[in-house]
Amino acid sequence: MDGVPAAPVAAVLALGANLGDAAATVAQAVRELRNTPGLEVTGVSPAARTRPVGGPEGQPDYVNLVLTVSTRLSPAALLAAAQGIEQAHHRTREVRWGPRTLDIDVITYGEMTSDDPVLTLPHPRAHTRAFVLAPWSWLEPEATLSGERVADLAAQADDAGSVTRVPGGAEDEDAAGPVS
Repeated sequence: MDGVPAAPVAAVLALGANLGDAAATVAQAVRELRNTPGLEVTGVSPAARTRPVGGPEGQPDYVNLVLTVSTRLSPAALLAAAQGIEQAHHRTREVRWGPRTLDIDVITYGEMTSDDPVLTLPHPRAHTRAFVLAPWSWLEPEATLSGERVADLAAQADDAGSVTRVPGGAEDEDAAGPVS
């Protein structure tokens, strides 16, 4: 997990928020990731509005999007960078799948597979979550995850009906404004 790659590695990150101005927070996180040394954002999906999956009842809807990146960071350093941005946005981890100001998950890191409890790759639940899969398929229609088309997995996910595309968004190269 700590090994620095010899060449840049393609990775996929999923971002989501449902507290405060979630759209603005996600757009700001995209800008912060763009400014992370050793990380190049190569694609930003359209944003999605989704119902919460799991966790306590009564949570607000989420704003979610997916980034593709090219990185020279090790998997552990990529995770640390993501968690640093989460912490800058006052992320707390009190309730599993609870409401959050910002969540950044490492979905894939090249072709690496890992059962490490700190960073399991690919993300262990990504293949069942339309809130990750749908935006990813909008960005990369032919993307695959563990050999299956991301778009097909998105259509089969239990939460597929809760994902709606947000007009406008952070996919603009400048990502200067809010997502919605």
